[in-house]
Amino acid sequence: MDYQKLMAARMAQLAPSATLRINALAKELQSQGKPVLSFATGEPDFPTPPQIIAAAEVAMRSGKTKYTATPGIPELRRAVADRFRRNYQVDYEPAEIIIGAGGKQELYNLCQVILNPGDEVIIFSPYWVSYPEMVKLAGGIPVIVEGGIETGFVPTLAAVEAAITKRTKAIIVNSPNNPTGAVYPRDYLQALGQLAVNYNLLLVSDEIYDDLVYDGAHTCIAALSPEIRERTITIGGVSKSFSMTGWRLGWAAGPAPIIKAMTDLQSHSTSNPSSISQYAALAGLTQDIPELAMMQAAFRRRRDLMFEQLARVKGFSLILPQGAFYLFIDLRQTPGYTTSEEFCAQLLSEQLVAAVPGEAFGAPGYFRLSYATAESDIIEGCRRIAEFIARR
Repeated sequence: MDYQKLMAARMAQLAPSATLRINALAKELQSQGKPVLSFATGEPDFPTPPQIIAAAEVAMRSGKTKYTATPGIPELRRAVADRFRRNYQVDYEPAEIIIGAGGKQELYNLCQVILNPGDEVIIFSPYWVSYPEMVKLAGGIPVIVEGGIETGFVPTLAAVEAAITKRTKAIIVNSPNNPTGAVYPRDYLQALGQLAVNYNLLLVSDEIYDDLVYDGAHTCIAALSPEIRERTITIGGVSKSFSMTGWRLGWAAGPAPIIKAMTDLQSHSTSNPSSISQYAALAGLTQDIPELAMMQAAFRRRRDLMFEQLARVKGFSLILPQGAFYLFIDLRQTPGYTTSEEFCAQLLSEQLVAAVPGEAFGAPGYFRLSYATAESDIIEGCRRIAEFIARR
């Protein structure tokens, strides 16, 4: 049977996640006993804090293992609203918040409920690998606006405005940014929000790394003004800050009609997120978790260590990331450079170091390293990379 003929046409334009693919390859090599060092995935290496584990155990033992309301338990939605109020002085009602199986699910749900075929969505490059695919799966058209190392990985407002057409529906913003670690300045986001107001656009603000800012402060776009808030959908979650990637728990906050539509869609796909994960996340948001400050301090040290090591490598251009846990390196002036995909393939083959090529993020000529790993691995990995470059 020719199964390809049975596939939906949309699958032909879908690109698999490069980060997951490379990490799977690294794990396969590790299973063969090879000393692979993987800097490919954005996953903290710290254990989930013990208070959160304990809350999950209490929830299981007390019978909180059944279906919940589709948009999440009321206590957690209130806790998310309290977090927005406490951290950013922006008010949300529980009806303006939906809980899902990770921020990724809510981004997907959002694209499905706001996009019609042919609608355009502006995406800044370098971008997280899934943004264009989510837009395409909803029938939308990704419109890429580039912001390279020359502009601090932040596209100019003039370039953004030039990309707006009559078919533009939304702009996706990711700050702190994956893959670059850039934190967009408040004045820039204020001006971007005003563009959205002037052209009647939605702003999709992916703020999953908002707790991981090392220089300056994070700006919550929805807190900038009431008129910007009413057209902003903010994505967040516990995966990165609380080291809870496998718990699959995230949220979206925004105008009640959009959140209602996302809830209706979720009711016919995954229904509610895991009840146990919800109670675990509730503990994380409402209890004092000292491990959070420890993790953030560790990420800062690792950032400084990796940057210091790789800034010495001939041909590399890089800027110090302000947030998240990634270093995005320009290797276009590196000796022997051909493509970043070939560079990363050879690096893994010859030096057993896994990195993600910039093509995955819409930025050929760059590659991404995650420093969400032990300092000893960072030192050894940087040594291997420098040795690799020295031989070219």
